[in-house]
Amino acid sequence: MDDRLAIEVALGRRLLLGEMMARNSRKFPNKEALIYGDTRLTYKQLNERINKLAYALLDLGIKKGSKVAVLAFNCNQFMETYFALGKIGGVAVPLNFRLHPEELKYIINNADAEALIVGEAFVETAKGIQKDLPTVKRYIVISDKPADGMLQFEKWIEKYPDTEPLVLVDEDDPAFIMYTAGTTGRPKGAVITHKNEMVLWMLGATFVFSEPQLGNLWDYRGFGVPPIFHLASFGFCQFLFFLGTTIVLPTEVFDPAYIMRTIEKERVNALVMVPAMTNFLLMLPDLDKYDTSSLHLWGSSGAILPTETRRQLKKHFPNIKIFDLFGMTETSALVSGLLPSESEGRETSVGRALPFIEIRVVDDNDRDVPIGEVGEAVYRGPTVLKEYYKDPKATAEAMRNGWFHSGDLVRKDAGGYLYIVDRKKDMINSGGENIYPAEIEQVLFKNPKIMECAVIGVHDKDWGESVKAIVVPKPGEQLTEAEVIDFCKASLASYKKPRSVDFMDALPRNAMGKVLKTVLREKYGQTIKYQN
Repeated sequence: MDDRLAIEVALGRRLLLGEMMARNSRKFPNKEALIYGDTRLTYKQLNERINKLAYALLDLGIKKGSKVAVLAFNCNQFMETYFALGKIGGVAVPLNFRLHPEELKYIINNADAEALIVGEAFVETAKGIQKDLPTVKRYIVISDKPADGMLQFEKWIEKYPDTEPLVLVDEDDPAFIMYTAGTTGRPKGAVITHKNEMVLWMLGATFVFSEPQLGNLWDYRGFGVPPIFHLASFGFCQFLFFLGTTIVLPTEVFDPAYIMRTIEKERVNALVMVPAMTNFLLMLPDLDKYDTSSLHLWGSSGAILPTETRRQLKKHFPNIKIFDLFGMTETSALVSGLLPSESEGRETSVGRALPFIEIRVVDDNDRDVPIGEVGEAVYRGPTVLKEYYKDPKATAEAMRNGWFHSGDLVRKDAGGYLYIVDRKKDMINSGGENIYPAEIEQVLFKNPKIMECAVIGVHDKDWGESVKAIVVPKPGEQLTEAEVIDFCKASLASYKKPRSVDFMDALPRNAMGKVLKTVLREKYGQTIKYQN
């Protein structure tokens, strides 16, 4: 057996992102795999483009363990980058395009990214921070227009072979680093392995297939609506690729009318959205004019789907089955799910643990709490992250006693169904984006007129939650709500800045001097509200 054949045989026995796509190209060569605007690629064509990109990356010096950051809207090239890096053992670092340049700089540098792939809309952003990115050696632009100092993606890959690169990647190697908000205000890089993701979507398939009357899932056309820099959205696409289905990627940032036109035009069968997106979609005045009879599977993730929103969805989309999905980046996106057939009377539940996933509800001493009582959800299973990149302290803290500590306060009923109660670490979830108050408070404390402050999440009918800042000005200083919000704009992504500001003479504190955010929430409103 020659070396290439030996590697091919070894890869065929492993759970790998790139190998999944190579298999599909052999099994379904002429089946449509990916649709992005006028670009329509079969599995064979998509895999060949992925291979060409893999060789191009190798030629740049990207090798096993090398990090490549991507700053782009959804597009086929972004998707191809995930799989090309997977084939050569490289590590993707997808970037949230809503972040402030200062935040982008921190993540790119912390990840030790050696290359940066940017969409046309972010060329100027990349140029603006380039001098502060010492590890980035090459820039690639996804555009027909040339950009100074950047390789053009399509011209760059066209000269390379489309055969399998056959790099011996291990299933426990990192596939990507997804950055999440950190409790200290700095993002943490969750290292997700090939096996983490591949096992997760096997479990996801088991979960979905347990719901009757969904038809032939292998013939589905799925719509990846949210940005694929999010693991939930990329993972949804990967789940459908896993089944050999067709993926549609949006050519526009979220626009409800465009979403409805695409569902009708492409005869979409499945999609996933966060509840905030769903709320905006339901506000369309002419929602019912579109033919959505093809739509059967609606995945809801990122936050709890309010009961009234669920009712409206069923009213306007009578053919759908709603799957409530729950998890976090550190668990490769999912730990539990609520099947449509289980939801009656459990509308505020996030379901039961997926196969192979263990979920306990514990107190502060990691002891199991009685059924029905509130505790912290801790997880164990083959989908839990490998580590936080370059942060052994955070890794050890999160993985105490061999269980990943989520920070989610939950209760579990006698049937094993989970119910989210609150966030132990005060995290705010706005439109599916996780926001930590400590990060915003650090910015506010830089304002010379502010003596002290606290940030909480409050109920928002559109976004689920929004950011509220409670500010105590220094004696003799005057501040307005607009002034505080504008101050935050200079250092924070738009979605993180406060949407409202209130002023107090002093913050409520306990005997130890800690701010009592529970008192503030009672005064200004709880973060989660359900309508029954």
